[in-house]
Amino acid sequence: MKPFMSIATPHEDILKGRLTLDIFAADLWQVFKGEAPNEYKDPDIFFRRTFLTAGLKRLLDITERRLEGGVGDSVIQLQTPFGGGKTHALIALYHMAKKWNSKIVVIDGTVLDPREKTLWEEMELQVTGKIISLKGMVAPGREKIYALLAQNQPILILIDELLEYITKASGVKVGDSNLASQTLAFIQELTMTIKTLPQAMMILTLPSSLLEHYDENAEKLFQQIQHITGRMEKVYTPVDDEEVSSVIVKRLFSHIDEREAKNNIEEFLSYIERENILPEGMDKSLYREKFIKSFPFQPEVIDILYKRWGSFPSFQRTRGVLRILALTVYSLRNSNIPFIRLGDIDLKNEEIRRELIKHIGNEFDSILAADITLADSGAKKVDKNLGSAYLPYSLGTKCATTIFLYSFSGGQEKGITLQELKLNCAEPSHPSSIIVEVVEQLKGSLFYISDHGLYFTNQPNLNRILMQKEENIDEKNIESEERRLLEEKISKKDKKFLVYIWPEKTRDVPDTRELKLLILKDYSEEICVEFLEKCGDRPRVYRNTLIFLCPSTQENRAYFKKIIKKKLAWELIKRDTTLNLNEKQKKEVEERIQKLKEEVKTKIRDIYRLIILPSREGFREINLGISTYGRDYMLDEEVYNILKSEVIMESIAPFVIKEKYLKNDYISTRAILDSFYTTPGEIRIVNEKVFREAIKKGVKEGLFGLGVLVKETPICKYFKEECAPELIDEEIILRKELCIDETYYKPKKVEDSAVPFKYREDEPKEEKAEESQKGPFKEGYSGIYLRFNVPFGSLSTISDVIRFIKSKFSHMNIKIEISAYNGSIRMDEYEDRILEALKQIGLRESDIEVHLKK
Repeated sequence: MKPFMSIATPHEDILKGRLTLDIFAADLWQVFKGEAPNEYKDPDIFFRRTFLTAGLKRLLDITERRLEGGVGDSVIQLQTPFGGGKTHALIALYHMAKKWNSKIVVIDGTVLDPREKTLWEEMELQVTGKIISLKGMVAPGREKIYALLAQNQPILILIDELLEYITKASGVKVGDSNLASQTLAFIQELTMTIKTLPQAMMILTLPSSLLEHYDENAEKLFQQIQHITGRMEKVYTPVDDEEVSSVIVKRLFSHIDEREAKNNIEEFLSYIERENILPEGMDKSLYREKFIKSFPFQPEVIDILYKRWGSFPSFQRTRGVLRILALTVYSLRNSNIPFIRLGDIDLKNEEIRRELIKHIGNEFDSILAADITLADSGAKKVDKNLGSAYLPYSLGTKCATTIFLYSFSGGQEKGITLQELKLNCAEPSHPSSIIVEVVEQLKGSLFYISDHGLYFTNQPNLNRILMQKEENIDEKNIESEERRLLEEKISKKDKKFLVYIWPEKTRDVPDTRELKLLILKDYSEEICVEFLEKCGDRPRVYRNTLIFLCPSTQENRAYFKKIIKKKLAWELIKRDTTLNLNEKQKKEVEERIQKLKEEVKTKIRDIYRLIILPSREGFREINLGISTYGRDYMLDEEVYNILKSEVIMESIAPFVIKEKYLKNDYISTRAILDSFYTTPGEIRIVNEKVFREAIKKGVKEGLFGLGVLVKETPICKYFKEECAPELIDEEIILRKELCIDETYYKPKKVEDSAVPFKYREDEPKEEKAEESQKGPFKEGYSGIYLRFNVPFGSLSTISDVIRFIKSKFSHMNIKIEISAYNGSIRMDEYEDRILEALKQIGLRESDIEVHLKK
């Protein structure tokens, strides 16, 4: 389709931007005085820009026949809505009457001051150039009026805004009467006189709507005028509704290439027919006919401005529409659009915006800015969100503008249907279904589009209320909600880890052998290193028990926080009883909350998906990836399942123990166990039982033996048999070759009762038997209770005794009592070095009896 500017040529004043209000303000008095713009003063220019409607043609024909031949109506009233073309019709009559060599009297009730001059005085002055016979404040009689007019036929009397003059005249006293009553008497005499004169005619204008009257007194005057003139006048309407388009197009454009215009129209008609978006109740041929009349405007442009906006009492229909459309044509003079739509009206233009909002309220200035015109308005955001393919069409802005212009009228009519919006905004280059997506996004982005339909109001919608609630939600609220969401995603039973959410200090994570999952607020290798190496003021021992779970990227985290903020805001709206939401809004609020609950539940998993594993080389990253739809694992459970078998072992194959650790003849089981817990990157076991079972199985299968180290000599005690590993310092596993060598294989005997695995040199059986009959241990004890003072420096020996006792009894209870005096300790030293260390081994404060002396 060709650009409309190559088909329709605007008048020069439009092209040059001479768009002041007076260009469109038809003023009969200025034309009469010779002071009007050329567009009205020059009859040739005036008629070139005037579409002769059927009503105007008829009016001119009746007037010509009356003035030239005495045939037809003598008094005619032009009655149209405010701005409906009546003054334009009077100017047309004025120019034609001059052409017919008729005398003309022009009365403009808005100009004349009743305190200075009466209507009859003005009439005599215009006809004769002086005021003699009709001078005075009292209305003249019929004979004087007849004498004046009869001598000056043909004569045409044009009276515009009569009601306004009479309303002003009611304030001028004339004896016991007033000038309004005298003027009404004059109009009655004038009407009767003109009827008797064959070549005299009076045409006057009155408003058609009571809304245009000034007050109750003016209403009474209006009724009196109607009563006086109604018996003789005929009422004509210069412009019918179906002719409005032609009037406007003729006034704005000097030439239109009809063939090219029809080409554009036909291409668009084919598109809307395919998309099934023709106006309701109108077939293709009827819409074509309507479009041809309105081109280069889509028919809906003039319909909405003239009918809906024109129904405001303060909106001058023809003048107001001409002004807005002239400004629009000028703003689009360099565009390539094939025709002009409502969405092309630029609401950023101050003059256009003022022409509209003065009828609906100044508050809409800020509403338009927030929702449509500003660079960061909701409509502009939709333009961008639709993607690069649709960006050149500005569909968000055009749809929002169209909805706005459909939203208002002087009556009850407001709003636009989705079908109408498609017709107004869809482009032949893409399917009209995109408008559905635009509307959905606008509903989520605009603050003043109604929650109940496609129209604007001056009351904030749920989006605006949402934004206000969001302003009251701070970072602390968001972090608190994020932490709560994390807690919900942690297993409450069958825990595989000790889980620590957002630990702030290294001492918050105890230095124990249990596997721990540290969920960090932000990923930082420095933070991971700090937790890995320290536990409070002490070096961390069990480093291989730490696993970190971190947010993947800050960008994702920022988006996640926005979702949380929105969810909290909707929940605030739900709890706010002062909002007086209707049922539909309440339902929408509930639906939004439920939707966001599901979204944050998914998003928190997608955010916290980066596993950081300590290794020998530093840290290894494992990305959990985006969650699978339908799967709802707890975070710690999913981490465990990902790491299970490869990183965390629920069982260890004895062969792995043999190949990985038994490089030499033997190795301490305690050393292997300690490496599991202390060396980053080593095998991680869920508990000690995993290692014990691996040793038992390996010994039973003959992959290695289990024994003790005696004076640097490995002694095998178990090989290819059942055993019970103790995982203590003296215990070793050793190569199977040593276990079949009698030098090293010393099977454990039932009567061995010394410290376990401590080597005793073989003695003669007789002596051993004799020895076994001696001493208090020959029958044994089922329990031991020991209480003694420990010399400082002997704790390692006591530790050996404790391990031995533990090997003999299934249950052992150890109590330690420490008493210290003759010195001092700071409070922070007590808390950090003593209490914290005790907590790290799993003691609770309630387990510790403390007596402190100041």
